[in-house]
Amino acid sequence: MKLGEYGFVRVAAAVPRVRVANPMENAKEIIALVRRAEGEGTRFLVFPELSVTGYTCADLFGQSTLLRGAEEALGRIAEETRECDVLFAVGMPVRADNQLFNCAVALFRGEVRAVIPKTFIPNYGEFYEKRWFAPAGERKSAFVRLLGADVPFGEDILLRCAGETDVIVAMEICEDLWMPIPPSSRHALMGAHIILNLSASDDVVTKADYRRTLIAQQSARCIAGYAFASAGLGESTTDVVFSGHSLIAENGRILTETAYDVESSILFADIDVEKLESDRRKMNSFMENAGAPGYRIVDVRFGAERDVKPRFTVDPFPFIPQDKEKKFDRCQEIFRLQSAGLAERMRKTGLRRAVLGISGGLDSTLALLVSVEAARSLGLSPEEVVGVTMPGMGTTGRTYQNAVTLMEELGVTKREVPIKDATLLHFRDIGHDPEQLDVTYENAQARERTQILMDIANQVGGLVVGTGDLSELALGWCTYNGDHISHYGVNAGVPKSLVRHLVAWYAETTGSARVRAALLDVLDTPISPELLPADASGAIAQKTEDLVGPYELHDFFLYHTLRSGFAPKKVLMLARMAFGGRYETGVIIKWLDTFYRRFFAQQFKRSCLPDGVKVGSVCLSPRGDWRMPSDASAALWRRALEEAAKELEKERQ
Repeated sequence: MKLGEYGFVRVAAAVPRVRVANPMENAKEIIALVRRAEGEGTRFLVFPELSVTGYTCADLFGQSTLLRGAEEALGRIAEETRECDVLFAVGMPVRADNQLFNCAVALFRGEVRAVIPKTFIPNYGEFYEKRWFAPAGERKSAFVRLLGADVPFGEDILLRCAGETDVIVAMEICEDLWMPIPPSSRHALMGAHIILNLSASDDVVTKADYRRTLIAQQSARCIAGYAFASAGLGESTTDVVFSGHSLIAENGRILTETAYDVESSILFADIDVEKLESDRRKMNSFMENAGAPGYRIVDVRFGAERDVKPRFTVDPFPFIPQDKEKKFDRCQEIFRLQSAGLAERMRKTGLRRAVLGISGGLDSTLALLVSVEAARSLGLSPEEVVGVTMPGMGTTGRTYQNAVTLMEELGVTKREVPIKDATLLHFRDIGHDPEQLDVTYENAQARERTQILMDIANQVGGLVVGTGDLSELALGWCTYNGDHISHYGVNAGVPKSLVRHLVAWYAETTGSARVRAALLDVLDTPISPELLPADASGAIAQKTEDLVGPYELHDFFLYHTLRSGFAPKKVLMLARMAFGGRYETGVIIKWLDTFYRRFFAQQFKRSCLPDGVKVGSVCLSPRGDWRMPSDASAALWRRALEEAAKELEKERQ
């Protein structure tokens, strides 16, 4: 894969085993690691603070012999990496303006492209850097002479790197990150996608956890990639230990980390620059923090990218944490949000009763559980929840029995209103043949059920709770003015794949064996609207996923299309990585095309969506996260998918 074609860039953090005050030996380690990084398709590489000399040289930094040795070693590094298509930063002391600065030196193809001095110099605890180094704010010059050339010098430098994916990179050094407003915050506001931090962060008890949190939070605050390389073995242990704790993060998430390697080490991660840009555009307040430009730009151009094996994995279930403990906590939080939203709506309207249709399927089951919890939080009896089962043309004994069991065991008011006779009468009134099992046959039942629920709500002084979920709204898999309409939709922000986990979570936590058994059977029942007659054995004949495709695929498509704004080619690539062992590429393409076709065509249903609670980062409310014309065309997206499919076919030939 050519990472740049999909908006990714490979970043690395290297920790060489240093020889304190032996720059030329350190240069050999650095050169070897640069070459290794290039062999792995790396674009950006960061080394630790003062990695050319070693961080722990102390008063030796005042020796001209060491400083000249560092410059000679830098020349060796530049010469030996002249053919390397990697932008990398090493740390070394640099003389300028009659002072000494602790600097990040950026090199590319044998040239020093920029020198960035450390902004904040620590002089507390075990750190005494002000004894040797001046802060960036005390520099007088905009350029410094290194290796016979005048090089941009200052903390106001961004490196703009052109390639398959254009990336802007900036640097800061160790202590800079610990400040209330780190330089990286300004760098990100001025466009930097990737921050490289050259560090010599020593290790004491609990510091690794603090460092990990700090880096994750800063990458989130900057909506950026953050590569942190810290000094490691080989540094003097006269007073402290350096573990080489290195991390790479992306927008709040630690992608990879390492520490305590006994030899030189290198850490790789692929950062999704396209997603970072998308997230920044969505947060329109991000750039409101930006001040006057005042930055200098250094341009770098990479050569052609080669194919590499991705170092990232793709979660097939982006809405659901895979960690068991996190999943439990997430389900608990979402359930609380759903019930709190409904409870507040009941409180504000003064309506004490919740009315909802109970089919024995996943969505209505979750809505029932949420409604009972909402009533409980209001100090109301579960009898104030009115569950209505409405057997129709396709209702099976299995779903009916589960619906009845759940209503009885949860203590809600149970009502049963069969719709078959009323629907047949309606068919006679409009002149529809009941043997014609078409869309009229199906939708008439859904609208009949909605009418019943609305009338019962009027009758008992309640509000109708909508049961439809986020996945159904995305695909338009609901009847307009039928199950599409309610007074408040508790599942409107919950995708189908997450509905399943919420019901499973409740089954795990409930104290009732009969409720648990019914919930487990609901989970085992095929997803169906049950609008067509059952088969000869009385089992469900109309299975939703046979008609519109697997919900796990559609939820994946929905997340990456809406949350990240990815193009069809990238969504397809990610889906193949996530589901390659379970679905053939042709199957993924088929259902992705279905997703685009239905998502665009069914917007008219979402444009008049009832109120409902948002629980996650993807929501389709026309009053909130998603505003789209009902008559927009899907042609551009479907054509892009077709072209991506053709490219794959050519690759296989």
